[in-house]
Amino acid sequence: MSLNNMIGKLRNQANLSQEQFAELFGVTRQSVQKWESGSSMPELDKLIKIAKHFDITIDSLVFDSDTRITEELTCVKELKPKYENMHVWEAYYVNLNTEYQQSIEEGLDISQYEDLFKTVALLPRNDTKKKLADILFEIVRDAKIVDGYKYDEPSTLDEIKELRIDNHQLPKLDKNKLKNKIHGAWMGRVCGCLLGKTVEGIRTDELIPVLKNSNNYPMHRYIRRSDIDFKMVENYRFRFEKRPFADEMNGMPVDDDTNYVVLAQKLIDKYGKEFTDYDMSRIWLELQPKDAYCTAERVAFCNFVKGFEPPQSAIYKNPYREWIGAQIRGDYFGYISPGNPEFAAEMAFRDASISHIKNGIYGEMFVAAMIAAAAVTSNIKEIILSGLSQIPKTSRLYEAINNVICQYDNGKSQKDCFADIHNKFDEFTSHGWCHTISNAMIVAASLLYGNGDFGKSICMAVETGFDTDCNGATVGSILGMANGISSIDDVWKKPINNKLHTSIFGVGTVNITDVVELTMKHIEL
Repeated sequence: MSLNNMIGKLRNQANLSQEQFAELFGVTRQSVQKWESGSSMPELDKLIKIAKHFDITIDSLVFDSDTRITEELTCVKELKPKYENMHVWEAYYVNLNTEYQQSIEEGLDISQYEDLFKTVALLPRNDTKKKLADILFEIVRDAKIVDGYKYDEPSTLDEIKELRIDNHQLPKLDKNKLKNKIHGAWMGRVCGCLLGKTVEGIRTDELIPVLKNSNNYPMHRYIRRSDIDFKMVENYRFRFEKRPFADEMNGMPVDDDTNYVVLAQKLIDKYGKEFTDYDMSRIWLELQPKDAYCTAERVAFCNFVKGFEPPQSAIYKNPYREWIGAQIRGDYFGYISPGNPEFAAEMAFRDASISHIKNGIYGEMFVAAMIAAAAVTSNIKEIILSGLSQIPKTSRLYEAINNVICQYDNGKSQKDCFADIHNKFDEFTSHGWCHTISNAMIVAASLLYGNGDFGKSICMAVETGFDTDCNGATVGSILGMANGISSIDDVWKKPINNKLHTSIFGVGTVNITDVVELTMKHIEL
C-alpha cells in the first residue's frame, strides 16, 4: 500500500473528513487532498505527527508495511501454548485437586476454596483455566496455618534440628568391613529397584493376581516374562508388554532411582561434601535431560530454567512438594557418612530442599540417616530410630513411622500392618500412591517384618504396591549396607552382571565395582 492510500485508509477508518484530518495536523484541506491523490507527500514533521496520532510506526506509514506489522502484532497477541499438549507435571493447572489435598494436609487454611478448586479442575485446558489456576496458587502461597493444627513442620535445617529427639549412640565404625558394606548398599539398591521396576505403576488389584498366577506369592523372586499370561492381563490397566524383566536383562536398566545415586556421586566429585543446594541444581541442569525428572523434580528443573533458585524452586507451582522424589535421592549421602547419620541427613537436606518442603525433605533425611546408621549396626529397629532422630518429632512422617514401630512391637501381624497403610493411603490416587509418608511406612514395615532377610524384605516392599521400584530400592540399599554384599544371594545379583545403565550425560553405563571404589574415596574426603 502506497503512502497516499495509507493516509486515505487511516482517515476513513477514523471517520474523519478531509477538513477534520487537515485540522488535526495543521494543514489545509487541499494539502490533504494532494497527499491522498499522490501529487505531493507530507513533510517529515507531518509524517511523524500522523504516525504518533494513529499509533503506528513511520515504516508502516511510509514503506508499505502496515499489513506485515498488523499481522505480526495479531500473531503476537495470539501466541499461546497448546495447553492440551503440555505434560501434566509441567502444567500446574492440571493438578489442582492434588494441590488442594496437599495444602489441606499441610494445614493450610484454604478449605473455603474447595469448590473453586474442584470447579477449575474440571475446566478444559485453556488460557482461562491457567489464569484461574495462577490465582489459586497465590491463595495457597499466602495461606496461613489453621488454628489447632497438631503438627509443626518447618522446612529450614536449623528449625528441623530444634525439633529432633536426642541422638542415641551408635557402635563405632569397623573400617575393615566398610567396603563390603558399601558394595552391598549399591548392589542392594540396584537389585531392589529392578525387582520393583517390572511392575512400577501397577496397583495391587492387578499385581496380586499376577503373582499368584505365577506361583510367586508371597513374592520371593524376580518376575520373569514367562510368568505373565498375556491373555489374562490383556484387559488390565497396567501394560506388561514393554516392561523390563530380570530374565531378559544384562545389567540394571536406566531408572531414576539409580540415576540419582550416580548423580550425587558426580556432585561430590565436583563440589565435595560442602556442596550447596544451588550446586545441586546446576548438576541437574548439566547432567540430565528434562525428561529424566518426574513430578516434583520435573517442576524444580523447569523452575531452575525459569530462574527460580532453591528453595523457591521447590515452592513455585509445585503440587508434588511432599511426594517421594526426594526420598529416593538420599542414599549416597548415607554411603559417604558411615556411622554419622546427622551429617548424612544434613547433606540430604541440601539436596531435598531444591524440590521439596516439609515431609518431602524429611523423607530424604530419614533414609540417608538410616543408611549411615546401617554402616555400623544391623539392628533394624536401631537403624530406623537413627533415621527418625534426624527429623522433627512433631511431623506427620515421624508420627507415621513411629506408629509402624509400635504396631510391630505390639505384635500386630505383617498382613494387618500393611493393610493399615492401605487404609490410610489410597493407592488408586496419584497423591496417595506417590506420597513420601505412605512409601516411607512401607519401607519401615518391610525392614521390621523382613527381620534383616534381604530377599524377603525387598519382596515385601514390592508386593505391597505403591511405588514399587522406589521402595524395593530403598529397602535393598539399607539392608545391603547393614549386612554387606555377601548377604545378597546370587539369584538377585546375576541379572545385574555388575552393570548399571544411566541416562546421565557423559556417564552412560558404569560398573558397580567402580562406583564402589569411588565411594570409598569420597568417604575419606
